[in-house]
Amino acid sequence: MKISDFDFLLPEELIAKRPLEERTESRLLILHRDSTMEHRRFSDIPSYLNKGDMLILNNTKVFPARLTGFKKNGGRVEILLIRHKGDDTWDVLSRGKFTGTLKISDEMEAEVRNGQTAHFQYTGDFGTIIWKYGKMPLPHYIRRLPDESDKLTYQTVFAKEEGSIAAPTAGLHFDEGLLGEISARGVSVRELTLHVGIGTFRPIRTEYVEEHSMDTEYFEMDRELVSAIKETRASGRKVICVGTTTSRALEGYASGHSAAVSENGKLRGKTDIFIYPGYSFQVIDSLVTNFHLPKSTPLMLASALAGWKNLANAYQDAIARKYRFLSYGDAMLIL
Repeated sequence: MKISDFDFLLPEELIAKRPLEERTESRLLILHRDSTMEHRRFSDIPSYLNKGDMLILNNTKVFPARLTGFKKNGGRVEILLIRHKGDDTWDVLSRGKFTGTLKISDEMEAEVRNGQTAHFQYTGDFGTIIWKYGKMPLPHYIRRLPDESDKLTYQTVFAKEEGSIAAPTAGLHFDEGLLGEISARGVSVRELTLHVGIGTFRPIRTEYVEEHSMDTEYFEMDRELVSAIKETRASGRKVICVGTTTSRALEGYASGHSAAVSENGKLRGKTDIFIYPGYSFQVIDSLVTNFHLPKSTPLMLASALAGWKNLANAYQDAIARKYRFLSYGDAMLIL
């Protein structure tokens, strides 16, 4: 399959720059496998979930990984923390290949090498300093600088385990009230953790889908969740994943693609599974997801579940109806 087969024209004005004030008031496109569609509000989603179903969330927490530092000559350099390597050293992304010392604040300096690694020296608590001076790592397509409000809005209400540099955006549509309503219907609401990495931002640069490689991302889940999923499916009920990151954690493990270590009742591992059309799902019956970029890996995963022709028709309908796209945009439920 060629990457170009998954292209479409996304009008710039449909890319959401800010979230809605009420998370659950985003629009929701219901896409059935027979290609029929419904247009609802996200607050209507409980009516599509039944007693005995399981809804699985990614409880990762985004940290403000975008730091601005100043050279000795006053020049500014921006770095994005990607991966902790230990001993206060991080892999980073930065424009150019700057090598030298950056002053982040009175409490922190970073020794940067080739714009790729940074060793931090600081007084106090590293995390406290990062949350004070860092900015949320909004995706480039939002085309605005992050502000303090993004520390709350670019975060799910169930975020617990800090470690992501991008939000699991399908989860942004839920609030505590809606989750309570879903639970009250007899739906089992469960969580796992997958820390979203730089792969979320990386475009596919290969000509053919099969040639692309995903970056590895850390995940963990309760070992008991695996057996609970099997029981849910055996009873004829559905497993509904919230987001492509949740899906990759589960499918990576269930398919044998991703190895995990069992420790203290937890399964911990890393996954680089790339799900695209032709993949046979082992876990997921339905998916809650946002509207994605053309030719992107999340689009491929949604296509694998819904069928590309089916999904492409839904996207064209969404564009015609002026749905809001991408991280702060509207949502889709694939049934």
